[in-house]
Amino acid sequence: MSEYPQLLHTAIDTTDVRQLAEFYRQLLGLQYRAGDEPPAGGAADDADWLVLVDSSGRRKLAFQQVERLERTTWPEPDIPMQMHLDFTVSSLTELQRQRQRAESLGAQLLLDRTPDPDEPLYVLADPSGHPFCIFVAG
Repeated sequence: MSEYPQLLHTAIDTTDVRQLAEFYRQLLGLQYRAGDEPPAGGAADDADWLVLVDSSGRRKLAFQQVERLERTTWPEPDIPMQMHLDFTVSSLTELQRQRQRAESLGAQLLLDRTPDPDEPLYVLADPSGHPFCIFVAG
């Protein structure tokens, strides 16, 4: 019997670990790994690595502090995406609702492809500039 590596989580570089973790925590309904919660009482937050987990405790996303991060220029080719996350929703109404939620949390719309009858989607950038897609699952 052969074993294969198992994906633990996806780690995302950012210049503000707490801000980006909080964005995805709220967007996806995740929670902090035990010990990664924000400091109590407004204490200074010097986190340089945070992990988000689902309700079963399974790791989903991690965030790693970097000194500098160049935002992608996508769809222009100067600085490519390199990676992006895809999320699905059940309907066009839910797609529009999730776009509004993402923008209220700090996302920026990069592309609106909702008129496409085969695969309506939005491409947004998170607060650190990483693109992600939300589309209707077919």
